[in-house]
Amino acid sequence: MALILPEPALQAKLRGSTDDAPLALVDRHPRTVVVAANRSALAAGVFPGQPLAGALAMTPALRLADHDPAQGVALLDEVACWAGRFTPSVSVDPPDCVLLEVAASLRLFGGLTALMDRIRRGLDELGVEHLCGSAPTPLAARWLTRADKAPPVAESRQFGAALDALPVAALADGSGVDDGVLALLHAIGCRNLAEVAALPRDALARRQGTRVGDALDRAFGRRPDPRPMHVSPSRYHARLPLPTPSDRRDTLLFLLRRLLAGLGGWLAARHAGVDRLQIVLEHEGRRPETALEVLAGAPCRDEQRLLLLIREHLERLPIAAEVDALRLEAAAPVPLPALPGDFFDDRQAVRENAELLLARLRSRLGPAAVRRLRVRPDHRPEHAGGPDEPGPQVESTVGARPLWLLPRPEPIDPTRLTLLDGPERIESGWWDEREVCRDYYLARGRGGSLLWVYRELRPPRGWYLHGYFG
Repeated sequence: MALILPEPALQAKLRGSTDDAPLALVDRHPRTVVVAANRSALAAGVFPGQPLAGALAMTPALRLADHDPAQGVALLDEVACWAGRFTPSVSVDPPDCVLLEVAASLRLFGGLTALMDRIRRGLDELGVEHLCGSAPTPLAARWLTRADKAPPVAESRQFGAALDALPVAALADGSGVDDGVLALLHAIGCRNLAEVAALPRDALARRQGTRVGDALDRAFGRRPDPRPMHVSPSRYHARLPLPTPSDRRDTLLFLLRRLLAGLGGWLAARHAGVDRLQIVLEHEGRRPETALEVLAGAPCRDEQRLLLLIREHLERLPIAAEVDALRLEAAAPVPLPALPGDFFDDRQAVRENAELLLARLRSRLGPAAVRRLRVRPDHRPEHAGGPDEPGPQVESTVGARPLWLLPRPEPIDPTRLTLLDGPERIESGWWDEREVCRDYYLARGRGGSLLWVYRELRPPRGWYLHGYFG
């Protein structure tokens, strides 16, 4: 499958745009000319190769940006990282193509058509214009997709005729065939690849046409065409420049959604999640960057959940200057556990909802405003837990415990109680001179409330109220 991103350097700029104002990329060396332009600029008469003065005369409101090929390379790399969620065999085919070997993934995603639809929707979420097609060989997929004649086929009989009908100019796309050989083929009357394939190979080779036969053999599958696999980075980094600086939070959230889509694909390819990520706001001029540390509460790759937490942070963040670019950085992905085997087991969902609530509260109120109760391995109730206790969380395996313990147990008249359950004997603490020896009961008081009471087993004995259930 071939994913073609026309003019990736221009698209790297357009991803951060929320309007359709005329925009052109210019190269200033050796003379200033237009390299690429968006649709509205093309409709106004701007075209690649046009001198800048002529473009501005045609469209005075034309916005300009320097052509940076590195931004196009970075966008292709981001798409390749995202595409790893569909297959581990991904390769970048410069200058504007990403190739996916998807034969082994078709059953998982419901067939070629369903997979292609899913990839198209994902690329729309990333905010990139694209052409998507497939063929049994990499070069054929690239040629047919570029010509927009790549139906989802997988058999050689079905795609051979489509290849034969392609114009001769297709040979220049990713095969190394130069313009001189193309001009020769046109001069001798070749109009499509079928006519080129009918030419004698020896005579064509004597006229510097060796690469033509090699390209045709690779496209039709008569010769192997291995491609170097794209290696996903261990740390995720994505940057999205804004054509027009903005300090509007809704605009920034809209653009961050596109960065999170790429992060989700990178994590899905690793079957992992992240428990923290960093959002960096780059401001105009030389103003210092603004960094947001987002804690997810638990490893996840749910884009909506991460966006919700980012929204909480942005609403509390004073934006002192307009934002010129956004960066998203994440490191140390954590493997996610497998889904529960029981279809009706929703404990994992309940746990995730509780962790999301905790993360949202900390984002909105600040980390110091939210505390957790920790259970310690101690049977004595007054020493069995506390707020934000250091160390790992301990699972409690003892009986029912009230959340409301009194600071100091209070004497109580046992004749006013109805004992419901017990006794549970707790005899512990001999090592730190705070030993207890008690029998605990679940009891109901006169007012109907559930109480946690105990009977002291040592002199002077007596009954005491230690906590409330409700």
